[in-house]
Amino acid sequence: VCSHRHAWTQPQNLRVYSLTELKTATKNFRPDTMLGEGGFGRVFKGWVDEATYAPSKVGVGIPVAVKKSNPDSSQGLREWKAEVEFLGKFSHPNVVRLIGYCWEEKQFLLVYEYMQKGSLENHLFRKGVEPLSWETRIKIATGAACGLTFLHTSEKSVIYRDFKASNILLDGNFNPKLSDFGLAKLGPSNGNSHVSTNPVGTYGYAAPEYIATGHLYIKSDVYGFGVVLLELLTGLRAVDPNRPSGSHNLVGWAEPSLSSKKKVKKLIDPRLGDDYSPKGAWATAELILKCLESDPRKRPSMEEVLVILEKVSSFKDRPKDPKSRARTPSHY
Repeated sequence: VCSHRHAWTQPQNLRVYSLTELKTATKNFRPDTMLGEGGFGRVFKGWVDEATYAPSKVGVGIPVAVKKSNPDSSQGLREWKAEVEFLGKFSHPNVVRLIGYCWEEKQFLLVYEYMQKGSLENHLFRKGVEPLSWETRIKIATGAACGLTFLHTSEKSVIYRDFKASNILLDGNFNPKLSDFGLAKLGPSNGNSHVSTNPVGTYGYAAPEYIATGHLYIKSDVYGFGVVLLELLTGLRAVDPNRPSGSHNLVGWAEPSLSSKKKVKKLIDPRLGDDYSPKGAWATAELILKCLESDPRKRPSMEEVLVILEKVSSFKDRPKDPKSRARTPSHY
């Protein structure tokens, strides 16, 4: 199922674009080509020639995503460099492909393959979006686990450091790819267990030991994976200040229920109705608990996570006492 043994390659021939070329490809960064924005800047849809990746007119060739960093942000430059350094070396079906970059007039831009279905975050939490089926959720979790396994087991292990639903992008068939390597770090070397660094990342997904001490372990990523798996199971965001008090933080609220089959049943995203595997849901709940262990050494490796998820995807059972449950999230 998972081909995580891909090469850490020499930088592929990344194309160096001029700013003028990227203006052509995106209709001069026109607002109607914008795909999204975040702290780093904005992402636009552009078009390039399928064979040469030269910029082309809108609608001609293949679509790409062009990420334009805020020019006055020192963090923007640091993250831009990290992306070029890491993504330029990788080739893996579950890691988004970097096609080229531009560094001109204090503008930092990156050009990636275009991911048709957008982010997992949009599919799980945006109103009016068709809910993901149980099979698709497990497929996304398994593919994302392949991507993390590849990073952790490559010749120079890489800690991704920002595993969250908005960084998992989906192609037209809901195959997931990890994107945004701006916070990635090389893993510990010389027999060390961790790397020390200033805690950055996303509240709700970052591992407790990292927030508390700045010690970053390969298994700090496994904690973030557990949080996303919990979001996939429940259909709820990791952090949501609009939820009733005591349940703003998903992990704190849901963790006590994950060790009881009866309670797990109530946690499952109601939008799934009866279209899920009770065996699979229970195995997923057990796996989430392992990933969320407060001691990083007790968490499974991503290779172990992958073995469990591949088993979960083989379960085809359905609830024995189907309830026509409401298909809107009403866990409270």
